[in-house]
Amino acid sequence: MKFGILKYKRNTLGGVIIHLFLAGALLGILCVLYFFAYLPNTTNHGQSITVPNIEGMQLQELEDFLVKRNLRYEINDSSYSEEYPPLTVLKQYPHAGSKVKEGRNIFISINRINPPTVPVPNLVDGSVVNAEAVLRSNELKRGKIELVPGPFNVVKEMKFQGQVIAPSERVPKGSTIDLVVMDGGSKDFEAPDYTGQTLEDAKVVIFGSNLNLGNVVIVGDTTGGGAVVIRQKPEAKEIIKVGDVVDLWIGKPGTSDSDDEEEVEN
Repeated sequence: MKFGILKYKRNTLGGVIIHLFLAGALLGILCVLYFFAYLPNTTNHGQSITVPNIEGMQLQELEDFLVKRNLRYEINDSSYSEEYPPLTVLKQYPHAGSKVKEGRNIFISINRINPPTVPVPNLVDGSVVNAEAVLRSNELKRGKIELVPGPFNVVKEMKFQGQVIAPSERVPKGSTIDLVVMDGGSKDFEAPDYTGQTLEDAKVVIFGSNLNLGNVVIVGDTTGGGAVVIRQKPEAKEIIKVGDVVDLWIGKPGTSDSDDEEEVEN
């Protein structure tokens, strides 16, 4: 009887071990199937998409473009650039060329429909050279110079779209501000010699003399820097007066002004 009891116990213990072994094997199989079959299929494991370049693309065509590539987009913020039309993608994240999973959101910054406004700085009683620098630092442009009689070569008024505008009034960023400048007595003087100067240096002298910059013509290949004024009109020492227009030809030293020319916006 005792021997039968012991045999029964051994059989019971062995059965438990076998059951534990089978349960462990089944669990292992389930883990393998989960991590190497189910999980990859549900998370697109090992599958990636190269993010396309969408900067500069119009918002209205963006959704269809990304859907065809199994991607989506989300507008993250907006800013303004006068170089692009309204509702154009200015920035994106992830950047073009990045690897992402299918269905990933591409966060974008779009160009505003209306530009933000900025206050007009006070340029009255200052020089034209100072006005040029201050306008540029406030993301505005200097427009035409209108000369009026007056004892000093300083700014008398500012105009926006033909109307006198007061300091601190707000205008769209990038706007052009015209200046009404007193002529200082309209004395005649000799035209400065701009040849050999860079365009920016020549501008300082031109505006400082209360002259207007006319056409700027690029002559030949100016890539790589080193371009200077190679010709001017009126010529150096020619008698001119306040408010006259100065045309410049820009090229590398030694370039002939008969080479290919390209007029640029000044």
